[in-house]
Amino acid sequence: MMLRTCHVLCSQAGPSAGGWQPLSFDGGAFHLKGTGELTRALLVLRLCAWPPLVTHGLALQAWSRRLLGSRLSGALLRASIYGQFVAGETAEEVKGCVQQLQTLGLRPLLAVPTEEEPDSAVKTGEAWYEGNFSAMLRCVDLSRGILETPGPTGNILMQLKVTALTSTRLCKDLTSWIRKPGASLELSPERLAEAMDSGRDLQVSCLNTQQNQHLQASLSRLHRVAQHARAQHVRLLVDAEYTFLNPALSLLVDALAMRWNGPGEGGPWVWNTYQAYLKDTHERLRRAAEAADRAGLAFGVKLVRGAYLDKEREVARHHGTEDPTQLDYEATSRSYSHCLELMLTHVSHRGPMCHLMVASHNEESVRQATKRMWELGIPLDGPVCFGQLLGMCDHVSLALGQAGYAVYKSIPYGSLEEVIPYLIRRAQENRSVLQGARREQKLLSQELWKRVLGPTPERACPGHVAVMWRSL
Repeated sequence: MMLRTCHVLCSQAGPSAGGWQPLSFDGGAFHLKGTGELTRALLVLRLCAWPPLVTHGLALQAWSRRLLGSRLSGALLRASIYGQFVAGETAEEVKGCVQQLQTLGLRPLLAVPTEEEPDSAVKTGEAWYEGNFSAMLRCVDLSRGILETPGPTGNILMQLKVTALTSTRLCKDLTSWIRKPGASLELSPERLAEAMDSGRDLQVSCLNTQQNQHLQASLSRLHRVAQHARAQHVRLLVDAEYTFLNPALSLLVDALAMRWNGPGEGGPWVWNTYQAYLKDTHERLRRAAEAADRAGLAFGVKLVRGAYLDKEREVARHHGTEDPTQLDYEATSRSYSHCLELMLTHVSHRGPMCHLMVASHNEESVRQATKRMWELGIPLDGPVCFGQLLGMCDHVSLALGQAGYAVYKSIPYGSLEEVIPYLIRRAQENRSVLQGARREQKLLSQELWKRVLGPTPERACPGHVAVMWRSL
């Protein structure tokens, strides 16, 4: 199946020599996937678009385990939600998933499903964070090792969640301090970068002794992950989180960037994420891009719409502050479009010193990116790539991959106990994405219906028949 699929891809891939042609996201590339995969995708996406399941996911999981037992409940999850959105638990399972993606022209973006939620119980000691640090190092090694198999070449990327390595309480305190006048010198990226590199103790006046010790340990963990990733040629895409944490997270990312995104390092090894659903994102992105240019640093960006809308508005109401989010989805889309234009222009000017991931499930955003790449002369497999979640938006991912673009699928992995709570939190944060997957569901239904009735004459080409026969 994989060899035949690869042959079909090779025969269909490649841009038109006559100029830019708009990509068609009509599900035509679904013929590369098996009927079982498509059926599961349709059922799971319909389930995930049901609000009660998302809202009460953890309670329903606990109820299922009590009613059915852990073995049967686990088997059902593995055959459905876990199987749709997770690569597996063992290294071999992850490699098998990645090999399957590679035959479809897609690339992996591994994610360790570990983080500290702001409202969760405060972790005690450094043991929890040190355990996560070891998991991040293993993720670096796995990201490198799985691409030793044949497949698309290019950058090796992985996701990094800062709140897995440092406490949300510390990030809140640092954010409050950063926003005060006169705090810039004491908490400058230069000072943090020097502390990371030298290992010397860093004393910040707004923190107590225990907090300073935790900050020092957190800086050390972040630095060692970046150091190991650089040695393994793996680029780190740092996730953005809530606005009451992001200033501190950006400070830590800026410190890492000063150390690892220098002109002699070979492009950005540390990327930050920018959320277009926040009102100030375009201005922050513009300032950050210009600052990196002035400093001669490589600049890496993952551009997303954002996922914490309800929480952000709730916090703003609770504190009586201005809502930091865009008015509605249309305003968010306009913000994304402006940020995308800004970054593509920077990429065209700075070349390999500026990298961008267009992390979007929105077809219009993807079309805008591909058209502007052609107009600006940015190569398909150059410093701009695309990203979508594993198990979602395959009609866009497959079309991009077949056309020769660099496309990454965000891939969590781990045990059921680790991943299911993570998936439910992501689903709660991405309700609009899940509920907006109706078009993908329609395309999946159409493809499955065609398989029931048989291929229409215009689709009954030899390559298509071969793939269909092997997939059924």
